Amino acid sequence: MAKDSGADATAEGPPSPTSEAKTPRTERGRRTLRTILDAAAAEFGEKGFHEGSISGITTRAGVALGSFYTYFDSKDEVFRALVRDMSGQVRDHVAPRVRDAVDGIDAERLGLESFLEFVRRHKEIYRIIDEAEFVDQASYRDHYAGAVDRIRTRLAAGAARGEIRADAGEVHAWAIMGMNVFLGLRYGVWQEDLAPSEVAAAANDILRRGLAP
Repeated sequence: MAKDSGADATAEGPPSPTSEAKTPRTERGRRTLRTILDAAAAEFGEKGFHEGSISGITTRAGVALGSFYTYFDSKDEVFRALVRDMSGQVRDHVAPRVRDAVDGIDAERLGLESFLEFVRRHKEIYRIIDEAEFVDQASYRDHYAGAVDRIRTRLAAGAARGEIRADAGEVHAWAIMGMNVFLGLRYGVWQEDLAPSEVAAAANDILRRGLAP
């Protein structure tokens, strides 16, 4: 069984998207921060980084300008925080599903299926992550490197149990991540003409044949 497949678990919870000094200390503050980040996702997802604005974010969030500056110093800072936040949301959405996998290869099926479900509810993630390449290269690379690290950890655990070929490593993890990204674009953003389970099963058949021990 692959229930202990590792790095997707978040025992200590996701890190705050804000700096330590601006991390909210109260439940009300955490709700306000969540509202601002959700509004930023809508603003940047619709208009892009350059056309999006702080006033647009606060209007969508229904908060005063001062509330924004309680947590962020600039548009650049909230954008970077949003990229980290969305990466964390993907991770936290996928992790519980992956832990139910019957083996290491099935973990990738469940990972892709849950990722497609997330994308269909948050289509703006593609525009935001794509723009991060030009707005903040470090956040862009961290987003994908984090996803690859989690896949690579799962592959290593599956290989250790004899479920996956022993040489499965970083290259395989990047290949799986790349496949997932474009399947998410096609079947999550552009069209929803196949169920996530069908897409994930077809992709997983390729992995099962290619990663078999």
